[in-house]
Amino acid sequence: MRNGPVCLRYRLHGIATLRARVLPLRRLLAFCDHRRFLASLYPEDPKMARLVQMLRVHDGLVAGASLGEMAKVVYANEPADGRRSDSLRSRVRRLVREGSMMAAGGYRGLMRS
Repeated sequence: MRNGPVCLRYRLHGIATLRARVLPLRRLLAFCDHRRFLASLYPEDPKMARLVQMLRVHDGLVAGASLGEMAKVVYANEPADGRRSDSLRSRVRRLVREGSMMAAGGYRGLMRS
């Protein structure tokens, strides 16, 4: 950390987006007060599980795994009867498509949101 005062300027526009815009300031203040990140100020992103699945499938694709192999790994806790395996392969195909788009630069959109 720097020694001495720091001047921070933060512009807020409109009430509708105020809560989301103030959150980084609350996180900074909490970190300064407690010298650690408070879990309560970093709620789990509901999209995280899907993003992790996309990464796993993309890694499998790069490693040369088949759709069936990836479905077994990603959806290991789900039953795999005949009809169900077709459904799982379709889900993996979507994950492959989305993961490939992410790897091709779509990940930049995560930083903007």
